[in-house]
Amino acid sequence: MSALLRYQAALLLRSQRWLAPFLLYAAFVGVGIQAGEPVLGALGYAVAGLVPVAAWAVRICLDQEPPAARTVIAAAAGRARAHLAAVLTATGAVLLVGVTAVLAVTGMSDHRLAGPLPAAVAGVLGATVCVLTGTAIGALTTRPLIRARGWSLTALLLASLLGLVATGSPAASAVSSLVAASTSGAVPYPWPALAGAVALTAAAVTLACRATAWRG
Repeated sequence: MSALLRYQAALLLRSQRWLAPFLLYAAFVGVGIQAGEPVLGALGYAVAGLVPVAAWAVRICLDQEPPAARTVIAAAAGRARAHLAAVLTATGAVLLVGVTAVLAVTGMSDHRLAGPLPAAVAGVLGATVCVLTGTAIGALTTRPLIRARGWSLTALLLASLLGLVATGSPAASAVSSLVAASTSGAVPYPWPALAGAVALTAAAVTLACRATAWRG
């Protein structure tokens, strides 16, 4: 699996397709957050943007290989393992970006209601929840479950929006708890949301990998 992960990471870096989602996320954070804002509210805003970014990154990693190369890798390592490696590469890349954003936002925000370390921990947990939710969305809205590019992109956008506003969504729960705490000062640690995100992502990725093994 480590060789597959290195291969997928090298493909992602060389393709430069990661530039669009990551630069848009940087602009989203840079424009939407001002220095001196309450730290927990700022973190809630920052981690919310990771849901569509993670879904987009998963779609990029699953579609970046030429068909011939995909066939060779699938024959050597198995379709399901190759598919899983692509998903994990996207998840790891976006999580790294999310943690970086959390640390930057924590450093520039107002800590009168929450100390830097507790806020950063809550932010990293919230970022993890949002990245996992986006990973699940990306896995369910691209090949092999949805092959048509237009329908895939439409489903990704709609599912990302629902992931941020729907009742019961782990990402919506984590974001709302951070935003609500920006006035109370009680630092929220979204453990239930994290458990839900892990379960949701595991189910979605498992389904996608099995579908890949069956359908190719």
